Amino acid sequence: MNKVSIIFIVFLFLISGNEVINAKTINEADTELSDTLKYALINSLRKSVDKAIEEIYKDDKNAPEGLTWATYDTEVIKLKQVYCVGGLYEITLRVYPYYRAHISYGIDEVVINTEGKIINFKHLKTYH
Repeated sequence: MNKVSIIFIVFLFLISGNEVINAKTINEADTELSDTLKYALINSLRKSVDKAIEEIYKDDKNAPEGLTWATYDTEVIKLKQVYCVGGLYEITLRVYPYYRAHISYGIDEVVINTEGKIINFKHLKTYH
């Protein structure tokens, strides 16, 4: 009986000394954390979105030279978890390409996975 009591007391001592410590995210940006995360995600996919935009407009004879897009003007339409939590995700973005001083040229949807692979893209609208 005495051994059981000592083991029980030692066990209580060990588990009571473990405090739960939650890390606090430090946001050093001019936007709310959710916006900052969104912009960081979109910006991390920049090369893939650039390739998709290039493909979408490669046969458009009217497309202006220097067509680009802005992270802050891009919308995250859908996040799809392909595998388990923390695995592969597919991100659907609505992109608004423009030229020169932000003259809108079109609207496109681009699906890219978190490895940067272009899954699909679709041209929605062209402004002339």
